[in-house]
Amino acid sequence: MPVRDNVPVIARLRSVPADRLHLALMLALTFTTGINDAIGYLGLDRVFTGNMTGNVVILGMGVAGAEDLPVLGPALALLGFMAGAAVSGRVLRRAAGAWTAATTALFGGVAVLMFALGAMLLVVGEDPSRGEMVTATTTAAFAMGLQAAAARHVAVKDVTTVVVTSTITGLAADSVLGNGTRAHGTRRVLAVAMILLGALAGALMLEVHLALGLLVAGAIIAVAAALGALHAAA
Repeated sequence: MPVRDNVPVIARLRSVPADRLHLALMLALTFTTGINDAIGYLGLDRVFTGNMTGNVVILGMGVAGAEDLPVLGPALALLGFMAGAAVSGRVLRRAAGAWTAATTALFGGVAVLMFALGAMLLVVGEDPSRGEMVTATTTAAFAMGLQAAAARHVAVKDVTTVVVTSTITGLAADSVLGNGTRAHGTRRVLAVAMILLGALAGALMLEVHLALGLLVAGAIIAVAAALGALHAAA
């Protein structure tokens, strides 16, 4: 009986148009980026793990000697993010189609890294050492690089999952006050809202435990990877 009950659910999932499902999944991943950046900036020495523009700015100010701004953490996060993006690019270089087994494997790998980091922070406790914090932010940035490049391959317009600056630019430029076309207005608003809500959720989860946000992000990414794989298998 349970097996029969599950069949219609899978059938309904596979009946959803690919572009609509991919948009929903990328928005979910955008939410997890907000969580990760909140954990990295507020809980792990002011380092963004998804927003590399923020790290470049922090790094520049830190090198200039601005008080209490880190240098090593943002620098390693940048390198980690680029390494993750390069790995995804290499894995997907011959992938045919937006969502393949390789896409699923990459998003699944991001989820595993989130779970591993959450477990590490559960073990080391609420007051990790500087070395543990740098290890966590660099690894999380590597994971976000994997995610960003895989999302780029899925290619949902205006939803990169890691940044919303270009999305906000397009939203304003195409608004009634801009050129008036209102192109992709809803998805742009949703992308901005998701990263905002993710950051809010991440900040609130820090009140419970440093590891909680990473574990929740890992669970969301794992579900997104599974749903994408089930749909692609249709």
